[in-house]
Amino acid sequence: MSAKSETILVLDFGSQYSQLIARRIRECNVYSKVMPFSTSPETIRTEAPAGIILSGGPASVYEPGAPQIDPGIFELGVPVLGICYGMQLIIHTLGGQVAPGSAREYGRAVMNITDHSDLFKDVSASLKVWMSHGDKVVKTPDGIKCLARTTNTEYAAIRIEGRRIYGIQFHPEVVHSEEGSRIIANFCRRICGCNGSWTMSSFIERTITEIREKAGANQVILGLSGGVDSSVAAALIHKAIGKQLTCIFVDNGLLRKNERPRVEELFARNFQMNLVTVDATNRFLDKLAGVDEPEAKRKIIGHEFVQVFDDAAATIPNAVFLAQGTTYPDVIESVPINGNPSAMIKSHHNVGGLPKDMKFKLLEPLSALFKDEVREVGRQLGLPEDVVMRQPFPGPALAVRHLGAVSKRTLDILREADAVMVEEVKAAGFYYKTWQAFAIFLPIRTVGVMGDLRTYDYVIALRVVESSDGMTADWVDLPDELLRRISNRIINEVRGVNRVVYDITSKPPGTIEWE
Repeated sequence: MSAKSETILVLDFGSQYSQLIARRIRECNVYSKVMPFSTSPETIRTEAPAGIILSGGPASVYEPGAPQIDPGIFELGVPVLGICYGMQLIIHTLGGQVAPGSAREYGRAVMNITDHSDLFKDVSASLKVWMSHGDKVVKTPDGIKCLARTTNTEYAAIRIEGRRIYGIQFHPEVVHSEEGSRIIANFCRRICGCNGSWTMSSFIERTITEIREKAGANQVILGLSGGVDSSVAAALIHKAIGKQLTCIFVDNGLLRKNERPRVEELFARNFQMNLVTVDATNRFLDKLAGVDEPEAKRKIIGHEFVQVFDDAAATIPNAVFLAQGTTYPDVIESVPINGNPSAMIKSHHNVGGLPKDMKFKLLEPLSALFKDEVREVGRQLGLPEDVVMRQPFPGPALAVRHLGAVSKRTLDILREADAVMVEEVKAAGFYYKTWQAFAIFLPIRTVGVMGDLRTYDYVIALRVVESSDGMTADWVDLPDELLRRISNRIINEVRGVNRVVYDITSKPPGTIEWE
């Protein structure tokens, strides 16, 4: 191996928790990187990691076609920690045997630690941990030492003596496992020797230098949406190269209330950035007229955005780089990775929707960061908290929160209703506690009575969900009084609405957005 870096690699075997493992490592101020399980020892050697973690996964190691690992990874001379499937794979690869257990172990279990020397240093003797397995170790390879056990699992944690290879049958990365963060920290800091130098201040300092070196004297353009990622990317690049950055803000007529003046005030006037605003409202609405199929709306919006953005970019001389607010989950989820059972493509992410003949070079300064890290970078760069903590907003904007074909009138109805809802949710203290809270326009009209008059107006649905990553979500049980206040205000203040309903569907089976 070449000189060791301050990086822990997470080899992904299809676990739903692989990104969470990487985030927990970052919380120890150690840089982490997720790579597919099929990554060769030669490629890993070039990364010069301080350690390697093998994730869990849904397969059984003895099944035909189950993900396996190159045994050469165990010869690289760096510590290895296998979690759940990863531990069983260590046993299986090094000459032991794994078989179906007589009793499966899912959910919380009490684990008793028998060795506190390194992985469990300063950890309590008995812990509640989160188990998720139906297989168990029935034959151990040479040199194994048991570090912990439960009533159902004799080898809940193991070490291969003399080789710095560890395995744990539980999931320390989930909040259900007591002292899981300390266990991960022990592996990263105590066993792998990382000093904990990965901080957002060090990231900012290093990235500013990299941006300056990469951009040189060239101009950089960035599509500024007003969301967290593009806002932080703009602030970071501006800190590095100042007036060499030009942000392009496209008003497509599908944005939230007061979005355009808010962006212009913050970035052009407060931060003194070069900002080009393009009012393309009529262009987008003309193209969307009469289109009610969700995917067709998305494609029209995506195609028009590229055209409008290209036209604006052509007016900026010496523009060589296109900057994006791509984040690390975007990279993991958007790029197909050979042999990675959990890989999937999300075409609506930045990294999945670029034209093949793009004339610009890419600049993606946030592509190594998770969302919480992006927010912290934004804070350190002086962005206001209401920008840093803003909830996710879909790329196609209100078009996917407006069922059916859009029009200026009905979009205005949705904009006003959404503004009322967000204002009330913020005032009640729920906005920053939830993943997303927004209104949806339903293209149906219902009979109502307002005063002594019969009305025949539209319906607004309210959607509030809690989630950690957007992959799964549950609806939030808002207080009755808050829902009553939101409903009353929308019906009284937003002309064209006479009925408000609340969405109580989780994901799955529903999605967070309605389209």
